[in-house]
Amino acid sequence: MAIESPKPHGGVHAILEEDHPYIFIDTCMQLWPDADFDNLHRYGVTTYAVTAWRPHADLDGALQDGMYWHLLARQYDNIILAESVEDIRRAKREGKCALMIHAQGGDWVGYGLHRIEAMYKLGLRVMLPSYNRSNQICGGGLDREDKGLTRFGELVVDECNRVGVVLDCTHTGRQATLEIIERSVVPCVFSHTNPSTFVPTPRNADDEQIKRLAEKGGVLGMVAWGPLTMPPDNPHWPTVDEFLDMVDYVCDLTGSTDHIGLSTDMSIGTYPDHWHDPWGEPDYPNFTEAYCEHVTSDVRSALRALDGFSDYSEIVYVIDRMLARNYSEEDVARFLGENFLRVYGQVWK
Repeated sequence: MAIESPKPHGGVHAILEEDHPYIFIDTCMQLWPDADFDNLHRYGVTTYAVTAWRPHADLDGALQDGMYWHLLARQYDNIILAESVEDIRRAKREGKCALMIHAQGGDWVGYGLHRIEAMYKLGLRVMLPSYNRSNQICGGGLDREDKGLTRFGELVVDECNRVGVVLDCTHTGRQATLEIIERSVVPCVFSHTNPSTFVPTPRNADDEQIKRLAEKGGVLGMVAWGPLTMPPDNPHWPTVDEFLDMVDYVCDLTGSTDHIGLSTDMSIGTYPDHWHDPWGEPDYPNFTEAYCEHVTSDVRSALRALDGFSDYSEIVYVIDRMLARNYSEEDVARFLGENFLRVYGQVWK
């Protein structure tokens, strides 16, 4: 039986009257047209890695949606576009927020490598090569066969390295992630993924993936999203402390706090209903089925996040819980943003 939501809309967030001292990069989220853009800098987030266009958009769609974020930065004095590490640090210093263009999927690349550099010049800084389904670059995380990189995909990795686009292995097939991490000469990331030891689903990463990522200097952006935090054999609304149990695990697995980050997969504004193709859709694994049955199936509900962190302003509670677990101030800073800033500094040109 589903749980009643603590508030009517998960896309509405409380203002944080006094900001915390950390740079907080939410490494994956959604920002919708009815968001309160005037207050975007007052939720405790320094940089929002926005899902810049639909996962399977073609080049025209990606170009048009990509320019929308430039328009927002021009229209609102409290918003800047993050194209460098300094832009992110400047946003924190000036009490503003930054938007970072993040592509969830590489279908828009087609077979044109030149498009990667073109999009980098437009502002693209992080990209997933595939989103759940296999494409011309590599295998998708929910597809039937666990395919690695295609021959063309190997060139995409090389071009992203050359141009300065961070490769994000989230939603990507397991074998593909291992090959991407191995081929890349700079660190890669998972922007919103948890360890599958806790929640076994192809959307999470196993110990081998996490360790290979860390060995190459990468960062796992752990996601405070209920369906990837709730173990299937214990259906309930997962808590911040259960999420931090996973953070502890990854730190122990990798031997330090140098390879953890934080994403929310939250929305600001109204998350739309999912579009369904009336002609039929592939039978991808439904890894949210238990969560929908026992917690909520409402994609706009605050219950899709965590008990204790379903609102951006509650980031201060996450910080308090980490400090209570004897993480240092430096550990918290790494988790909230500094680890990803290190990778960005190594990759972006």
